[in-house]
Order: sequence, then structure tokens, then C-alpha cells
Amino acid sequence: MDLERVVAHDAVGISDEEREAAVLAPVITRDGDHYLLFTKRADHLGEHPGQMSFPGGGREPSDDGLQATALREANEEISLDPAAADIVGRLDDIRTVTRYSVRPYVARVPDAEYTPDEREVAEIAILAVEDLIDLDNYESERRDHPHYGDIRLHFFTVDGYTVWGATARILVQLLQLATDWQMPEEVDREVDPDADLPV
Repeated sequence: MDLERVVAHDAVGISDEEREAAVLAPVITRDGDHYLLFTKRADHLGEHPGQMSFPGGGREPSDDGLQATALREANEEISLDPAAADIVGRLDDIRTVTRYSVRPYVARVPDAEYTPDEREVAEIAILAVEDLIDLDNYESERRDHPHYGDIRLHFFTVDGYTVWGATARILVQLLQLATDWQMPEEVDREVDPDADLPV
């Protein structure tokens, strides 16, 4: 991964959504290879239960900015010491179906043992970037979304985990910036708005 391209990226912000959130995309270097840390959200959570995500959540009034939100949430969810996270930059804000604007930060973090907060996180998954950029592990579909119209959904399936939804949208930009991976021009399928998701 070439994180210098993330450093140089002029991120686009969103300021007109009802609520703000931030996530941390943690990059781990292990034996010269790069990995990304994801969490699997607990099944009992009200929003996006069971989905793969980056550590993060909604901004609290006490947070000194959205970067502080991302670091606080990562500390709460996976016990990452905020001082150990080397934030290199941020990606474009995205909108979610739950009316959040989400600001993704990218950080180098130690290759350490992280502890999931069982109230929010069912599991921590550390996935190799080499596998995420393998097009055999990627597929996409186009559907008409009730809020956002014509959208493309991305699915990355590695080691039995499927990253999709808002997290996959963030991942697409991160991989396109920091690796040679490019999103295929054509989708794998077009589906009806009410079609079941393939996960």
C-alpha cells in the first residue's frame, strides 16, 4: 500500500446530513505485508447488525472534532490506544441510509492483540490487502435505492467475511488510492430494488 496517496488526497466533506460519524480504517503491517482491521458488528445492535465495518460511530458532544470521534470509538470497540494510531489522512465523507455523514480516517496501527467490546463487536477480522484487491474476491451489483436512486453496491469476500455497504464504499476509495486496484467498469448484475442481498 502507498499511503502517501492518502496523505495527498484532498478529501471531500459533507455538511448537510442530520448526524455526523467517523470511522478509522486501521492499516497493519505484518512481515512486510499490509492488512486492514475490520469489526463484525454484534447481532443485537439496532443499526447494521452483523455487518463488517471499520471501528467507528456517532460524534458525541464531548468529541473535539471527528478525528477524536474515530479514535474514541476505536478505543471503545477494539481497545486501540489513541496514542498508538498514526493517522495519515482521510477519505471522502459518505452518506448512509441512516442519515449520517461518515468521515473515514486512515491510520497505521501496531500489529497487536486487540480486544473486542462484546457490547458492540462480535469479532475482529484482520484481512490481507493482497486478498482484498484480488478481483476473484470482488463483485458488485446495481439497484435502485429508495433514498439515493441508482446505486452500485460492492462486495469483498475474504476468509469467509463479506465487506459491503458503506464500509465497502470506503474500502473502494482506499484501495484505489493506496494500491493499483481499480474498480471494474461493469457491474456483475443488475437487480430489482427489493432483491435480497447476497450476504
